[in-house]
Amino acid sequence: MQLIEVYIPDKHFESINEKLQQYDHRSYWISSESEERMLVRMLADTSDVEEILNYLEGVSNVVEGFETMLIPVQTYLSKETINESVEEEGEEQEAEKAKLLRASRHELMNAAEKNSRISWNYSLLIVLSAIVATVGIIKDSEAVVIGAMVIAPMIGPVISIAFSAILGDYKLLGKSALSSLYSVLIVLAISILFGYVTDAGMENSQYLDRTKVTLIDIPLGVASGAAGALAFLNRLSGNLVGVMVAVALLPPSVALGMSIGDGEFVSAYGAFLLVTVNIMSIILAAVMIFSISGIRPVRWQEVQRANVSRPLSIVFVSIIILVLAIVILEGQKII
Repeated sequence: MQLIEVYIPDKHFESINEKLQQYDHRSYWISSESEERMLVRMLADTSDVEEILNYLEGVSNVVEGFETMLIPVQTYLSKETINESVEEEGEEQEAEKAKLLRASRHELMNAAEKNSRISWNYSLLIVLSAIVATVGIIKDSEAVVIGAMVIAPMIGPVISIAFSAILGDYKLLGKSALSSLYSVLIVLAISILFGYVTDAGMENSQYLDRTKVTLIDIPLGVASGAAGALAFLNRLSGNLVGVMVAVALLPPSVALGMSIGDGEFVSAYGAFLLVTVNIMSIILAAVMIFSISGIRPVRWQEVQRANVSRPLSIVFVSIIILVLAIVILEGQKII
């Protein structure tokens, strides 16, 4: 959402005000800025802002004293967005319980919802990063693979999975899981195609390292998830942390796809285990970090749901990691 502030000369106010109210908006305020101008504040969804600004830009060309400002909105609360009021005292107590510095719960919720969405920009970045990573592995170029990880936006949905699990928001959890699966499937589709067309790069270190999984890969995934969660909590730039998470997700997914495309199913099995271990380790670490940070819902129904979802998610992911660790150890004994 964004806030549009429009300063309108009195003699043009009625016509412009009537026109502005026809556009989709969340809220609308009018106040007297001075003896000559009125101030309109209009809260609108980001997707609706461009159309409104296009109209205001046209008006600005012909009306003297007409000014417009666009202000990003991190959080918006009203009777329509929450079913019951949240007392300020409850928020203060929640902040006191937090053991890690972080942004507000409302701001983090908005960020998590944004990260769970599948958009054209997101899809294009996944496609480009998958192509670059696959070519980098084929050429045995570590620099190219790192470049692919810089542009791969794979951190958002995975972190959102952990965040929604903490709050017991199953709708957001489903959207985040779908977005994460969507990105992995795109990477697999592209790398399978490359693996089917050519067998180049199937013997180099960049490929072989991603088809073998050991217990040491679990701490790597945990560290990646913890770093991603801390960056998310403090609304820091996700570029460097995104690279760390992509280390654990993008190259193994490419190796999995290339193995399937080339018919190397033994290597595909190793790459699949590595991808699964990394994803589960990242989610477990993020869930733990979010729990420590003191993120809690405040409405009674949400509290009850979160109290069930939080420990259940920790136990569920921990069991999966334990099973995977046993499978890895048994595989090493056979080798």
